[in-house]
Amino acid sequence: MSIREKLGEILIKEGLIADSDLEQAMEHQKKSGGKLGDVLIAMGLITEKEIAAALGKQLGMPYLSIASGGLKPAYDQGLEKLIVEEIARKYLVLPISRTFNSLSVAVVDPLDFITIDNLKKITNCDVNSIITTKAEIIQAIDEFYGPRDVFKEAIEESYDKEKKTITIGELGEEEVLSLDRLIAKAEEAPVVKLVDLIIKQAIEEGASDIHIEPLETKLRLRYRIDGVMQEKPPPAPHLKLALVSRIKILSKLDIAEKRLPQDGSFMMKLEDKMVDFRVSTIPTIYGEKVVIRILDRTQLPLDLTQMGFEANQIEIFRGIIHQPYGAVFLTGPTGSGKTTTLYAALHEINTPDQNIITIEDPVEYRLEGISQVQVKPQIGLTFANALRSFLRQDPDVILVGEVRDLETAEICVRAALTGHLVFSTLHTNDASSAITRLMDIGIEPYLLNPSVLLVAAQRLVRKLCPACKEAYEPTKDVTKHLKVKKDLIFKAKGCEKCRWSGYVGRSAIYELIPIDSDIRSLITKRSSGQEIKALAKEKGFCTLWDSGISKVEEGITSIEEILRVTLIKEE
Repeated sequence: MSIREKLGEILIKEGLIADSDLEQAMEHQKKSGGKLGDVLIAMGLITEKEIAAALGKQLGMPYLSIASGGLKPAYDQGLEKLIVEEIARKYLVLPISRTFNSLSVAVVDPLDFITIDNLKKITNCDVNSIITTKAEIIQAIDEFYGPRDVFKEAIEESYDKEKKTITIGELGEEEVLSLDRLIAKAEEAPVVKLVDLIIKQAIEEGASDIHIEPLETKLRLRYRIDGVMQEKPPPAPHLKLALVSRIKILSKLDIAEKRLPQDGSFMMKLEDKMVDFRVSTIPTIYGEKVVIRILDRTQLPLDLTQMGFEANQIEIFRGIIHQPYGAVFLTGPTGSGKTTTLYAALHEINTPDQNIITIEDPVEYRLEGISQVQVKPQIGLTFANALRSFLRQDPDVILVGEVRDLETAEICVRAALTGHLVFSTLHTNDASSAITRLMDIGIEPYLLNPSVLLVAAQRLVRKLCPACKEAYEPTKDVTKHLKVKKDLIFKAKGCEKCRWSGYVGRSAIYELIPIDSDIRSLITKRSSGQEIKALAKEKGFCTLWDSGISKVEEGITSIEEILRVTLIKEE
């Protein structure tokens, strides 16, 4: 019987460590009681792969790696049923191949005879061990069984730990743990992990908002993805207080206050990027609802060419934003991308010779080289008050987050008349209504006429998934009533890449009305929005519907999406 060569001797023979390294490692091993290989790795003298290869030589077993192609199990032998995923992950083993009653299994520790014996009982096979590393076997397990759904596991685990079934309604407003206990519960590892995973999963799925909402008998978890709410598996109801408290702690909110709405924010580093989060809580009859807004700066499109403008529209828009003074108003509902479009405009004109200041509520993204101010009404810092101070700061360009009242509107218009370029937003359904809204607020036509350069409206439509979108021939009704001119257009289907929604990402559709002399004449007469729109159409004005149909014909989006966000073209 041959004497087995020692691991240290093999490593020295291979030139991987020196005699002195081995002596030092053995001294550490005596104190720690660990394995020699682990000690050498901890000392930084050798890698996990080198130890595995040496151990293979010592035991006369093959060493396999992903790079060599050896860690790829046979897919036609039913190995995934022989050793199920739960066992593979628990013991870090992977079946590679089977020949009659002999099963080759990749393992991290071939000297773990208890595990090897358990595998024999589970599979009713003789087990032949193959050595690999921990990192490689985890990767190989993910590739063979599919990646581990940590989020799903955490949600399921939250129910496993529930002591009893209890409705949120039964908890009531008076069901309050002591403040110290509530903080302790919020800081427990499972709760911290669950909140982190809810946020991480939302970012991976491209969500803009996370909604955690208590209902009578359960919690509801929803993500807003590409502008549409999607329900996700919720955590167990008994974790309601702990989850909300954890989010409040992160956001520096008062965890004892449950009767009043609160707003806060926090930042997290995910992988190699910083992400901002804005938190809002409101009291409902079943407890506090939390909405987390995700502001990922790396996902902010600041290139006007990527926004969704039609070719002629971007030419008009660029010409306007490079004017030395005047006002530009962008309209649309909340969440239609108005702020993003204005940020892209500021980014384009942001040069060292321009002094740009913004007043926003809230400041959603931080822009380099631009002075941004956050509205704080509780201390008197309103849009109007900030604007007055701005004019003493010698600005060239001013962005006002939203025109809400006559005072703010009047200062914007007067600033545009006194040599400043002003950008702002309004809440109206279309571009032409922006003019009538400003007059309704109280701005006189003689102020609007010389100051306003452009009014625009926008919406966001979901883009079809390029991997699965399906071509079809539109019906005669569609071509006639919806004015589709293409013989083939596309519709959503759904696949793994788009998480079966049929859509990935969003694009804006726009309508722009440059204010020329003819439209100024209508403003002077206090004409209606419909009259302004009719004149703009005569001049070749592209409506939201026209812009949307153009994107349908280009295969970017679907008819269903355009119908979801706009009104059918008026005849």
